[in-house]
Amino acid sequence: MLELIFHATVRSIRRTHGNAVIGLLMNIMQTVVMVAVFYVMFDLLGLRGNAVRGDFLLYVMSGIFLFMTHTKAMGAVVGSDGPTSPMMKHSPMNPIISISAAALGALYTQLLSAGVVLFIYHAAFTPITIFQPVGTMGMLLLAWGSGVAIGMVFKAAMPWQPEFFGIASTIYQRANMIASGKMFLANMMPTYILAYFDWNPLFHVIDQVRGFVFLNYHPHYSSIQYPVIFMIVCMVIGLMGEFYTRKHASSSWGAGR
Repeated sequence: MLELIFHATVRSIRRTHGNAVIGLLMNIMQTVVMVAVFYVMFDLLGLRGNAVRGDFLLYVMSGIFLFMTHTKAMGAVVGSDGPTSPMMKHSPMNPIISISAAALGALYTQLLSAGVVLFIYHAAFTPITIFQPVGTMGMLLLAWGSGVAIGMVFKAAMPWQPEFFGIASTIYQRANMIASGKMFLANMMPTYILAYFDWNPLFHVIDQVRGFVFLNYHPHYSSIQYPVIFMIVCMVIGLMGEFYTRKHASSSWGAGR
């Protein structure tokens, strides 16, 4: 099974482009463009004063990397091969292998992109220091895991009503552009505004990672426990829904739509 997951992961990574290197370069460029856009936006709106003391671009990247990892993992899981896919006709294959491969492919791509961008910035522009690298990596994996768990819920529900849940998953991804809180620090937000962000596990993860990246920031209004519990609950619901959907799935479901 591990060998099958490995080959399925390679297939999911190469799906974006026939040339694997070009596919990875495209993802790196997407990350760079998003970092550049948010850097300029922070500068134009005068929000640099609200950032944590330390390297401002590293502050921007810490939010962008986790946001993209979460969103890409969720999108990959939702878009993975389902129980009625032609790939499932091959006997060793099953939806769980497909979901695992999509999730690992997204993690590999995002880790490589983040590593390349950080190395280029460190080597070519200015040396950077991450206060607690192990905790930072843990938060990146938590952002990925929570994205996979939420994607599992949408994936299990998608065959029952593809149009509605397809739109719902897109709305969640778009809403996270703001709701993830990557542009703000929780410690500097008023309580009445904090209530609008507190429900989002990605908001907690991004705020916590800045406590691991920067020496001068200590998160007071976010926790690691909440996204971990949220991830476990969504993963259990997603797995239960996936097994139930697989028993009732039919290739003719979409015939009447």
